[in-house]
Amino acid sequence: QVQLVESGGGLVQAGASLRLSCAASGRTFNVGSWGWFRQPPGKEREFVAAISWTGSSTNYADSVKGRFTIFRDNAKNTVYLQMNSLKPEDTAVYYCAASRYGSRGSEVSEYAYWGQGTQVTVSS
Repeated sequence: QVQLVESGGGLVQAGASLRLSCAASGRTFNVGSWGWFRQPPGKEREFVAAISWTGSSTNYADSVKGRFTIFRDNAKNTVYLQMNSLKPEDTAVYYCAASRYGSRGSEVSEYAYWGQGTQVTVSS
């Protein structure tokens, strides 16, 4: 099992930045990819970004390319999502996820482990 705990969400104004953290514990040696997803109010969960276990490869949703950066600190077993130039449409609950596969996939079904989520609200 892998346990994931997110932190760093909050209420910010449009144009601001936030950094989300995801602390991992447990059998993390089984993880091939780490991902961030989000679920806007009344909508389905959607892919945001993913990173390989080594941190050498990344994948982003078109809606966040150039604004968000995913990276990890292996020593701390933590994955981050740096979010810049936030927009009101970025408002959502953000979830960290871990997959056994190294494909940095964008499908919810590829990820076996999930955190509890952290709320990000961007006001206009």
